[in-house]
Amino acid sequence: MQEYIKNRIHELYWKDDINCARTAIICLSELFETMIEPQVIWSAVGLHGAGGYRAQCGLVEGTLMFIGIYLHTLGKTETEIVSVCYDFASAFDSIFGSLRCFELRPTGFSENDPPHMCENLTCKGIEFSYQYILKITKK
Repeated sequence: MQEYIKNRIHELYWKDDINCARTAIICLSELFETMIEPQVIWSAVGLHGAGGYRAQCGLVEGTLMFIGIYLHTLGKTETEIVSVCYDFASAFDSIFGSLRCFELRPTGFSENDPPHMCENLTCKGIEFSYQYILKITKK
């Protein structure tokens, strides 16, 4: 699973040049064998720190979107989904130290940044998200 995530993220970043939020949705949908409509992927086009504003991390945003879709397919109520999203955000914050792109990005932001600086963070974040979703759906 870790090798799959690492390879898939590398492909999505370097071949398709997509952001962290869309990468999270795509990877999680593949890992959980859940169909995602193209409009959902397009809705996340600006969710990499709120379009680069450096706000909420796209890994969090993409995972929250996936949680809503996936738990709905499992028959969970809106109240249950909202609760899981809250708990996920709290757990992510505890493990990674923030929900904000500006604080999570390895060296902050500068105009000379190489592309896809967050590839390693993305691997860790999606592995965490995958394990978290597995755990909450096996209860």
